[in-house]
Amino acid sequence: MNPFCQKLSKSDGGSAGKSFAVDYEKFTLDNGLQVVFHVDKSDPVVAVALTSHVGSAREKEGRTGFAHLFEHLLFLESENLGKGGLDKMSARIGGSGANGSTSRDRTNYYQTVPNDALEKMIWAEADKLGFFINTVTEQVLAKEKQVVKNEKRQSVDNNPYGHTSYVIDQNLYPADHPYHWQVIGSLEDLQNATLADVKEFYRRWYAPNNVTLVVTGDFEPGQAKAWVQKYFGEIKKGADIPRMEKRPAVLTQTKKLYHEDNFARLPELTLAWPGVYQYHPDSYALRVLTTYLTEGKKAPFNQVIIDEKQLAPRVGMYNNNSEIAGQTMLSVRGFEKTDLNKIHSAVFEAFARFEKNGISEADLNRIKAGQEVAFYNSLASVQGKGFQLAQYNIFAGDPGFATKDIENMMSVTVEDVQRVYNQYLKGKPYVATSFVPKGQVNLVLEGSRKASVVEEKIVEGAEEKFDLTADASYPKTQSTFDRSQEPAYGKSPEISVPAVWEEKLGNGLKVLGIENREVPLVQFNLRIKGGLLLENPDKVGVANLLAESLMKGTKNKTTAELEEAIDALGASISVSADDEDISINGRTLARNYAATLALMQEMLLQPRWDAKEFDLSKQRVESQIKGQKANPNSIAANQFKKLLFGEKHILANNILGTEASVKAITLADLQAYYQNNLSPVGAAFHVVGALDKKAAVAPLATLDQNWKAKEVTFPTYQIPAAPATSKVYFYDVPGAKQSVLRFGYLALPATHPDFYSLSVMNYILGGGSFASQLTQQLREGKGYTYGISSSFSGSSVPGPFVIQSGVRSNVTFESAALVKDILKNYGPGFTAQDLDVTKGFLVKSTARSFETMGAKLGMLSNISAYGWPVDYAKKRQQLVQGMTVEKIRSLANQYVNPDKMYYLIVGDAATQLQKLENLGYGKPVLLN
Repeated sequence: MNPFCQKLSKSDGGSAGKSFAVDYEKFTLDNGLQVVFHVDKSDPVVAVALTSHVGSAREKEGRTGFAHLFEHLLFLESENLGKGGLDKMSARIGGSGANGSTSRDRTNYYQTVPNDALEKMIWAEADKLGFFINTVTEQVLAKEKQVVKNEKRQSVDNNPYGHTSYVIDQNLYPADHPYHWQVIGSLEDLQNATLADVKEFYRRWYAPNNVTLVVTGDFEPGQAKAWVQKYFGEIKKGADIPRMEKRPAVLTQTKKLYHEDNFARLPELTLAWPGVYQYHPDSYALRVLTTYLTEGKKAPFNQVIIDEKQLAPRVGMYNNNSEIAGQTMLSVRGFEKTDLNKIHSAVFEAFARFEKNGISEADLNRIKAGQEVAFYNSLASVQGKGFQLAQYNIFAGDPGFATKDIENMMSVTVEDVQRVYNQYLKGKPYVATSFVPKGQVNLVLEGSRKASVVEEKIVEGAEEKFDLTADASYPKTQSTFDRSQEPAYGKSPEISVPAVWEEKLGNGLKVLGIENREVPLVQFNLRIKGGLLLENPDKVGVANLLAESLMKGTKNKTTAELEEAIDALGASISVSADDEDISINGRTLARNYAATLALMQEMLLQPRWDAKEFDLSKQRVESQIKGQKANPNSIAANQFKKLLFGEKHILANNILGTEASVKAITLADLQAYYQNNLSPVGAAFHVVGALDKKAAVAPLATLDQNWKAKEVTFPTYQIPAAPATSKVYFYDVPGAKQSVLRFGYLALPATHPDFYSLSVMNYILGGGSFASQLTQQLREGKGYTYGISSSFSGSSVPGPFVIQSGVRSNVTFESAALVKDILKNYGPGFTAQDLDVTKGFLVKSTARSFETMGAKLGMLSNISAYGWPVDYAKKRQQLVQGMTVEKIRSLANQYVNPDKMYYLIVGDAATQLQKLENLGYGKPVLLN
């Protein structure tokens, strides 16, 4: 075992000055597989992560997207788990759901499971590496191409500004550079990929000597090592893997490009400079630099672009550091019809201001404090630790690089920050992209040329056909033992619900907490009842603006001074509003909890009511509302609320308001809402972290004394009934590459006796990811979508049952008809096997229900908001165990009737609207 100074599982509250290391054990099998273990007994769960050192950078030009394609293929079938075997097993064992991700340089596969399923997971992961490729057939490949193309449509083609990265990378890196193309690849390359191409790629890169396996959590290393040897040991080593040589981007001159974006409503300027590779010594100072330049009231970019010139609501800057090269990115989305030349000039004015004033020691220290907290937070779950250990092992050559990583982070000097600015940004050439709405080329940067962007044409019936109904036959890979038998469970973990303490302050504020010392952090949440529910229907948007105003200084601190005080503690405090609450959320080092709470209380009890900040906030929100009008998913969310609640209910509104309502809101409206509605009565404070009850409650004394109780009257609104008959509604987005679907109706509050039973019923329908019928039929069976789900969401007021997805535009009707058919047959077709899978998942997944601090905070919030018992998770287990097939069928017949729902589609009306009449619900209503 590696020596360490501070174990993650036994935090003392994070005393300053202590060195930090993550305890681990590493060994390598004869075939080259590198294995890293980290033991953490805090919860009865284990995370397993298999990471292959292959991303898009290992691809060939003309055959791009293969690494990402394999991220999909490896979940479908393997020789010993069978078709859909991994997803079926994940459901049975109560796993978090098998998942993966692809970057330029690596592909990982991961899942957190109860610790009695560790041998099963090691068996399954070995099948990916040695017993998989024979299962990939022409039909399997054809279907998965459709799924990946749907993912690209959803994340890139149907998204405002979705092509920005493509344009940047095409011009920042030369054609023969591995970062010239996108991770997701091109639609043309994906379509042209042959089975032989795909198998060649797998055999080259998915060899044990190019893979790291990480196991973290509550397990016995000796036994786990034997399992790893058993299941992985006989897999043959591959050819030697060449090392990727560092190859930074080199620009000899600035390049300017523009694109008219079909979905954009606001102009956006993006600049990219050649940067440094991951863990480069200068990467730490560059991270401080980009943070200082753009984050907070004192940031030069905030001062010039947002406050003084009022050209944009926010500025984003970050470093994208990869294995062989990196880039420093700056993005500014301007207000409507803002000339991007003005933003460009302001950017360099802000740089000049930094050159003149530099960064102070105090500013450097507050940024480091925030980075320290973020670092610990990334290690707060066993999965987070697993990701980091794999990342360090592959790209730093040492799983224990955490010690050096945080040392490098904390050793950055003022001189370092100034030096990297001069070396990488000052006077250096860059790539600039201007993305503007259609018809607004007058806003682009002078000297820009038109970017080459490939826009897909959606043609009816153009997609390749495939048939997955027959079981494929393929040769089995030889093994020294019978791998077809799934390993048995280990010893069942003891499920213990976290110990909850409760307190009630004199002013009526409820306080609930959980002591948790895995990392030296504390997270807290103050939930105040109100939100949109207490707004004036004629001036919607007040609660959201009030939440923003509470972050804009206090009686005795300007916005900049408040931000500095929070940052100096390494803390974060945010305020937000939703339909029913205004919430203050915070995170801090345990040693700084009392000081952080003092600032939170000052924000709540002594608002500054700064008129200038208020005007800037209004500008920001108006711009956000305009931006939503361009985003098909935002359109769908806002339109669906209107259908669910009807015109007269306050919850039919967007929490942001409308452009007209926001313009009409005054600072006096915010002050009236604050005076009348913010009360400790009915409010609750939740805290989780490395401190006991006494230490958690003591700093609340000021809040108890100075926040006076008052009764708040909530208006009564009639809850609309579900539709008596189904109706189709269509919102037109001309040229949409996907149709966004929202089907459902207003169902139940979380407090209804049937509420959790409906979650149980919904698991096989659409709540169980790859175990669900919606996913299996629309994604896996047809390739219509990248993802689809169904859910019941309620709170103290009824929430919707909703089915949501983005489907290929030219199968809009086919997708809707298939969903309707699935709903119609769900209750009558529900089987005993479906029930067994549901019970297996929901009972076993309890082991990982409260692993993270966020999950524990959510548990406390449920207890305080709905009056649920402290052990509600155990009571739910009993409900699941007692569920029957007949009960599920009865619930399905009562609550998921396809003939009593709203069917909302956001897509291209010219090509898709008319066909939807064939659903049988009359002529669709065009909403715009």
